[in-house]
Order: sequence, then structure tokens, then C-alpha cells
Amino acid sequence: MVENMKDAVAGAEELAAKIRESASQIWLAGLGAFVKAQEEGTKIFEALVKEGETIQERTRKEAGERLAEFTAQASGTWGRLEQIFEERVARALHGLSVPSKQDIETLNKRVAKLTTAAEKISAASGKGARAARMPTERAYQGKKPKAKRSR
Repeated sequence: MVENMKDAVAGAEELAAKIRESASQIWLAGLGAFVKAQEEGTKIFEALVKEGETIQERTRKEAGERLAEFTAQASGTWGRLEQIFEERVARALHGLSVPSKQDIETLNKRVAKLTTAAEKISAASGKGARAARMPTERAYQGKKPKAKRSR
């Protein structure tokens, strides 16, 4: 019985040593896995950051291109809308008999030609500037016109 007890105690001690050794190995394996995960995790993290930077740059480039396309398209649309608006305003003004810019420029040119012709005729007649005065101008020469009275 004592021998059985010694065998049992020796077996228990041997089992405890094996359990301690196994626990120690598990602990060491866990530490090793933790360190490996940290090292690999850092590498993986850095790789993910690089890939994220690449994707961000590509996305920015594509967004810039799309923005440029949209801006060009919007600019063209605004140009067409502006042209349509100008045409409609011009038609409305024409319908109201308001002269266009071109009409006014044409009239200015005709007035300039007529003024030049009148000056030549006036100079050719030899009477000078005195003869070119209008009768109403002679009547008021040196006098102030009287104000009209309102009733």
C-alpha cells in the first residue's frame, strides 16, 4: 500500500510536471503568437495604409476628371440658356418696337454722315456758322426765355 501510495504520488507529481510543462508551452506559444501578430499586424497595417493611399489618389484623380466633365457640360448648358434668353428678350423688344443695338449703331453712322454733309454744305455756302443758326436761336440770343406759368 505504501508502494501504491508512492507510485500514486510519483504519478501525480509526474502528471503535475507534465501539466506545468504543457501550460508553460501553451503560455510561450501564446506569447509567440502575440508577438507574431504584432509584427504581422504592423506589416498588414502598413500594407493597408499604402493601399488606402493608392485608392485615395486614384479616387481624387477620377473625381477631378468627372468634375471637369460636369463643369464643361454645365458651362455649355448655361451658354445655351443665355443664348435662348437673349434671343427671347430681343424678340420681345422688337415686338415693342424698341430699337436694337445694331439699329442704334446704324442710325449713329447715318447721323454722323449727315452731320459731315451739312458741315460741308454750310462751309461751301460761305455764310459760316452764323447762317447755320436756327431761327429760334436768333430770337433768344442774349435773352433768357420766360418761364411758363401754370394755371
